[in-house]
Amino acid sequence: MIATIKKLLGIGPKADLGEVIARGGVIVDVRTTGEYAGGHVKGSLNIPLNALGSQMQKLKKDKPVITCCASGMRSGSAKSMLQANGFTEVHNGGSWYNLKKFEK
Repeated sequence: MIATIKKLLGIGPKADLGEVIARGGVIVDVRTTGEYAGGHVKGSLNIPLNALGSQMQKLKKDKPVITCCASGMRSGSAKSMLQANGFTEVHNGGSWYNLKKFEK
């Protein structure tokens, strides 16, 4: 019961991002192209947040998506945008640097 309440409030355990990637999850880096060029997770897709609305077609709605940026703020916005447009499994991965351990 308590676990269900925590999950509903968003304070439960976070998704295992390694498992999400193993299931075919795509890492979408929403930083600018310049930031991305300065370092990124190998195998990630760069779609800057300000271009996400016009480039969502590059992603499949039935495939897990992990958003990332510099700190987790823009990736949180990207997660909300994707969910509002019908993406069913979206995770905010936070900083791209923290996701480097999952590089392909």
